[in-house]
Amino acid sequence: MRVFVTGAAGSFARALLPVLCEHPSISAVTAIDARPLHFTHARLRAAAVDLAHPSISAMLAGHDALVYLPECGPDAAQAGAPEAARPAHRLFHAAHSAGATRLIQVSTAAVYGSAVHASEQAPLRPLPGFAYAERQAHLEQLLAIDFPRCTRLRPHLIVGPHAHPVVKRFLRLPFYPRPPEPAPRFQCVHEADLAAAVLLCLENEARGAYNLATEDSFSLRDALRARRVLNLELKPGTALKAYQLASRVFRLDTDPAAWIERASHTLLVNCRRAIVELRWRREYTAHEALAATT
Repeated sequence: MRVFVTGAAGSFARALLPVLCEHPSISAVTAIDARPLHFTHARLRAAAVDLAHPSISAMLAGHDALVYLPECGPDAAQAGAPEAARPAHRLFHAAHSAGATRLIQVSTAAVYGSAVHASEQAPLRPLPGFAYAERQAHLEQLLAIDFPRCTRLRPHLIVGPHAHPVVKRFLRLPFYPRPPEPAPRFQCVHEADLAAAVLLCLENEARGAYNLATEDSFSLRDALRARRVLNLELKPGTALKAYQLASRVFRLDTDPAAWIERASHTLLVNCRRAIVELRWRREYTAHEALAATT
């Protein structure tokens, strides 16, 4: 099998590419990103191009599968969802025309917005202003219409050694905003468990959407206190000012107010479909996955 991967310089790609390249049924991996890759392998061919590059269609020839990873992080500047999703939508059409029989989008559980035990049939209602989730939700809707057999993975917060730098920074901060009561609850998924799900989709006749997350949940307070002996609970306004200062000091490309807003909404998903149909089994609990995010 020959696999084509986009967003190959991103955080999750650093965990996924070694797994793909070492898998015995995968003979070659083509990885593209506008940024340089930090991984090499005998089976890997890398190209520094973005999704709008005119050479993409020719590069897709001969590939059996497309694995779409977004090229940007969760807080990168985005155009409106329809405009931002257009290059990725064209990519899936090009892959289908080139003969790829496996089309996989790595989306996000954030497409649900706020939910409790959401199944894959729950409506897609990203929190207003969360551009990353809005973009993925719009792309999912396009793919569901044009390519019903396309696989759409919806991982919760991706953590592990290669977690997004913004996630790592926030988990290291010695303070958090005082949550409403009851405290909002969240899940996560370890990058290795998500990579295993991608492999299962490549090997099986998976189609449609699949939620991916740990069974256990946690609050923001739980996550931060598990990382430090001492964490300060601040009033939301004070925490916002502290986050803004931390963002300037660490040069984080993120909106602190948006993160506090997201952290005030519970998001829990049901992963039964992935467990039953894909036979996916997570190896890491939420506590273990967060602890591995160094």
